[in-house]
Amino acid sequence: MKNGQTASPVHAFECAMEDIRSRISFCGGPLAVAYSGGLDSTALLHLTGDYAGTRGLPLFAFHVHHGLSRNADDWFRHCERECARLGIRFDGQRVRLADVAAHGVEAAARSARYAALGELCRRHGVRLLLTAHHRDDQVETVLLQMLRGSGIPGLSGMDIANTAPALLGDPELVVARPLLGVSRADLAAFVEDLGLPYIEDESNGDPRYARNALRHHVMPALAEYFPGFQRCLARTAGHARSARHLLDALAEQDLAQCRDGDCIDIRRLRLFDAERIDNLLRFWFSTRGVSMPSASRLSEMRTQLLGAKEGAQLWVTHADCEIHRHRGRIYLVPTRTDARVSALSPQPFRWNGETHLRFAAFGGSLHFEPAEQGIDAGWLREQALCIRLRQGGEKIKLAPDRPTRSLKHHYQALDIPAWERLHLPLVTVGGNLLFAAGIGVDWRVQQPGRDAGIRLRWEPEVGTDAMPDF
Repeated sequence: MKNGQTASPVHAFECAMEDIRSRISFCGGPLAVAYSGGLDSTALLHLTGDYAGTRGLPLFAFHVHHGLSRNADDWFRHCERECARLGIRFDGQRVRLADVAAHGVEAAARSARYAALGELCRRHGVRLLLTAHHRDDQVETVLLQMLRGSGIPGLSGMDIANTAPALLGDPELVVARPLLGVSRADLAAFVEDLGLPYIEDESNGDPRYARNALRHHVMPALAEYFPGFQRCLARTAGHARSARHLLDALAEQDLAQCRDGDCIDIRRLRLFDAERIDNLLRFWFSTRGVSMPSASRLSEMRTQLLGAKEGAQLWVTHADCEIHRHRGRIYLVPTRTDARVSALSPQPFRWNGETHLRFAAFGGSLHFEPAEQGIDAGWLREQALCIRLRQGGEKIKLAPDRPTRSLKHHYQALDIPAWERLHLPLVTVGGNLLFAAGIGVDWRVQQPGRDAGIRLRWEPEVGTDAMPDF
């Protein structure tokens, strides 16, 4: 330890890092620090530099240039210069904020920052990203969540390590916070003792931002009347995390009991009381990357999903997805814009022997596969084909000994949900139906010939709900 160096942050950091590494089974590889140049990240950079150096771990420092301050260019150069001085590999990325009007500057900057950090990690093969969140940040988080009326997940604050694929764009990347047990005052003393240069972000004093209002006005008042409140709230967050883990374990068991493939069986779900159902639904949403609805909205969803009449084609709205009930099961499916789908024009094409053709506008690929019985390949090459969506009233005959039936009849018999039918394309030839995705080929259009038979199969893009092969 260097002369005058504060021991507490060093000891807390090293203990936290060993805990993090054991939790995620991190044996080696590059580390990265999210380095803004401020006091907190400056302390983290030096602590991580010593830690990585003694263990032979490659270290990167990543800086995100938001462009919100007139000093942003100077901050970027400061970070680049400090890393060069310390022998730490540096990379930075400029970002532009999106959806500021809808979500506010804080939320937009946070989304842009994490997306950029995720991209930087992928660029350099980093699997563990460290951020400088400390105990005071944890307290602010818990206070903000309390003021918003959050439940147990919100009151549990930040985890010491977790993945955040929705923010970082990578399910394998772990974000760790080894300074959560250290106060900002201790970090300030550590930086001062070492004489480390850092920048001051003028926006940190702007009370229009919620965290700054807490930091400069509310928390000093709490400290005056409730000395040591930070430790108490941090302890509360720890208790809430323990409770959250127990609730998640229960929800995981309940979900396994109610799961039917990618759906939830309503009959099994009804065996639980309302609180347990809500806990299960929240957990299910989190595993599917869906944002949490409010308690009142979740209660409304539960009432609609469980109270609808048998056979009802129920669709519950959500910002991130569509929630459907179909034949006693609950589905989460990607949000699709019906107006855009209905505006799709028929697309003429020809088949020249390809194994598949991709139709991006229709969200998938049409595959052409050899089959003992199928469409004559020579005949198919000569046809002017067209892919389009269903218009209503189409009928299909699947075999000479089977009756001609409407597509609706086949969809119902095959248990294809109503919302999926809108997006399943048809292939026509000369205005006659040749193939219906999810159902099969019309026998009446198949032509006898000497060439091998061809079977058609529609495959949705990755991320959409796959349909059975025909």
